[in-house]
Amino acid sequence: MTVLFEAWGYPVTVLELASVIASIIGIALGIIGTRWAWPFWILGSVLYGWLFLEYDLLASAALQIVFILAAIWGWFGWGEKGAQPKLLINKNRIYWATFAVLLWVVLNPLLKELGAVATELDSIILVGSLVAQILMVLQRVDAWVIWIVVNVIATVHYARQDLFFTSLFYAVLVIMAAQGWYRWLKMRELRLPQ
Repeated sequence: MTVLFEAWGYPVTVLELASVIASIIGIALGIIGTRWAWPFWILGSVLYGWLFLEYDLLASAALQIVFILAAIWGWFGWGEKGAQPKLLINKNRIYWATFAVLLWVVLNPLLKELGAVATELDSIILVGSLVAQILMVLQRVDAWVIWIVVNVIATVHYARQDLFFTSLFYAVLVIMAAQGWYRWLKMRELRLPQ
């Protein structure tokens, strides 16, 4: 991989930097609720899929395929008006949590069998991101809370894999997810009848 520059002794590649830039643009657009977030999420996901394959982070690479499919779904699902945020009802929160736990129980041993590194954290990131991304497409405010948790875990995970620039990116994503949560709550309140 082509090193673009070094930051504090860490070689930042063209691929990693391009992945971060495309992803930040997509997330920033997602925070404001415009459908133009989705093309940037596709680009960021393609680039990160390639990067994660280079590091044998199989679950993280596979997750990018899910993100691409979700972005296509999101483009059509959000429509020209963009996101119309809603909250999950408690019963649905229980369903989503149960789904996440069951999926993790299935995926974790599968990733170990495939020889992936750091399977526990990688599979938690995979499952949490999958649930959060689907909830984003469905325009649920709850997605941002899941993103906060997933991004904290990912910050630590990618630092342990020596992907320091990506780890820093995920630390920024924690802050962006908190902003998204706040903004979507406000957007939802503005839509409620007074």
